[in-house]
Amino acid sequence: MFGRWLGNRTNRMQRASPLAAVQTPPDAGVLSCRVLDPVNEPVACAEFAVSDTTGRKVVAGGTDPYGSFMTMLPAGEYRLAVSAEGYAPYRATALVGESSLASLGDVTLQVAHPPEPPAAGDWDIEAAHSSIAFTARHIGLARIHGRFESFAGAVRIAERMEQSAMHVVIDAASLDTGVRSRDDHLRSADFLDVRRFPTLEFYSDRFVHKGGSRWAVTGALSLHGVTRTVTLDTEYLGLGNGMDGEVRAACRATTELHRDDFTISWQSMLARGIAAIGPSIRVDLDVQIVPRG
Repeated sequence: MFGRWLGNRTNRMQRASPLAAVQTPPDAGVLSCRVLDPVNEPVACAEFAVSDTTGRKVVAGGTDPYGSFMTMLPAGEYRLAVSAEGYAPYRATALVGESSLASLGDVTLQVAHPPEPPAAGDWDIEAAHSSIAFTARHIGLARIHGRFESFAGAVRIAERMEQSAMHVVIDAASLDTGVRSRDDHLRSADFLDVRRFPTLEFYSDRFVHKGGSRWAVTGALSLHGVTRTVTLDTEYLGLGNGMDGEVRAACRATTELHRDDFTISWQSMLARGIAAIGPSIRVDLDVQIVPRG
């Protein structure tokens, strides 16, 4: 009787094991954890990345609505990094064994302190350490990567950051995708028509704090003779010092533009059912600003 009870208990424990429903190769195991906030609530959609001992990223993803994740890995030692908006990053080392579960249990993220804002006053974009890049699809397949080589801008930082303003002017003819014939075509009347519209301009006086180091910078973008409202999803990176000791502030921002919003369409190709450039264009900005001297 005792042997039958022990056998049944063992079977129940095997069925309850986290690995019971996971078919792992003989040389692999499972890594898991649950991500919580400081009051022990799960952090859904936290991002995790697992790297090997050489620093090569092996797997990445997000936590489920309960703050949990589980991933299968070849046996070995790994580095885990967990991040979520508004929280300080978490890092740990884990050893995954063959046919076993390496559980880090509950991981508690600490609230991140936002970086110190730049001082109130007038700042200029330092073009030498900034970039304005764009990505578009070509004929629905490959991606075209390009950038604008010439631009200038200024930011007026207010005592309350939400009342700040910025103005950026981009030389439309300075675009560069690495292919001269394509660049000439993009400058032509089929696309940017740089002779009629030599600049792109963005002006914003609406800075909205989204939490942590995230901001939404909303303003008016004038492109191809059309002005539309555009929001930059912005991450403020904080303050630093250049080689000359000058204080500078940095941020990254991204947005997505739709060609039709700015009446940029190559009708001769569209009539034949071919879209030479996809309908949307992703814009990525890396910006450093310095105090106006």
